[in-house]
Amino acid sequence: MIKTAIVGASGFTGLELIKILLNHPHFEITTLYGSEGGERIEGLYPSLKGVFEGEIKKANIDDIAKHDLVFLAVPHKTAMALVKELYGRVKIVDFSADYRLKQNNYESYYCPHIDPANLENAAYGLPEIFREFIKKSTLIANPGCYPTATILGLYPFLDYIEDGVFVDAKSGVSGAGKKLSETTHFVTDNENFFAYNPIKHRHSVEISEKTGLNVTFVPQLLPITRGMQISIYAKLKKDIDPIEVLKSHYQNEEFIRIQNKPVRIKDVAGTHYCDVFAMRNGEMLFINTAIDNLLRGASSQAVANANLIFGLDENIALPKIAYVP
Repeated sequence: MIKTAIVGASGFTGLELIKILLNHPHFEITTLYGSEGGERIEGLYPSLKGVFEGEIKKANIDDIAKHDLVFLAVPHKTAMALVKELYGRVKIVDFSADYRLKQNNYESYYCPHIDPANLENAAYGLPEIFREFIKKSTLIANPGCYPTATILGLYPFLDYIEDGVFVDAKSGVSGAGKKLSETTHFVTDNENFFAYNPIKHRHSVEISEKTGLNVTFVPQLLPITRGMQISIYAKLKKDIDPIEVLKSHYQNEEFIRIQNKPVRIKDVAGTHYCDVFAMRNGEMLFINTAIDNLLRGASSQAVANANLIFGLDENIALPKIAYVP
């Protein structure tokens, strides 16, 4: 068995990791870590009582390095402080933004980078696009949920569209994590719907960097727990059949489902699938994608990347059954 640690086990993505790894035949959850320690996972999540129980220990570099694999489900800045000490000692899948971007882009949107040397060593963990690079890496920068859903929609059309696209992105509240804020308060979100940080949102640079496109990105918060739906609008420069382009590009990808009508969050919630639809109106192209933000946008994608770096079948333990109804 592959000894596995989760740092940041108390968060939503840590919980999703636990649920996936409990069904994994090769990865064994050996240790859970947090910033302070002293809690028990079944105390934080009573749904795990009798299923998976254990202490959350305070993160310690030398202890973490004794594992074969570590998932870092921690915020940016915290992650790079750990990676700087762990790189080369253990295989790492990092959920934060710390290794997703070029240094100048990262520092423009986040903070000064304390481990720039390892930026070149990290693979961007979107398997449908960077699978071969991921297989050769020991440090994976797991993409954000908005970039995952957007890039998977855009990538098949990069040769067919003009520069400058508009991305209308809608996410469930769990994407903001467990920490309460004014925008994630029940009274604010319930029976409400609004844009937040439009155009200047830091995930816009991640989408632009990976696609080479100028992107106008507007995220919006849905009054639902989980799930994400992306609507992309672009101008075509070639005459194409959008569905045929999608089918050709993703014909061998098990977890990309080409739909013949606009996608629905409910069909992907609880799964690793990314559902995609596209249609045209003359020279205008509409691309529509949906994912589970906590799974395909975080934890199940992290497991897919971990499978690849250990030479396993990429699809092992990835969830397929949606939360329907």
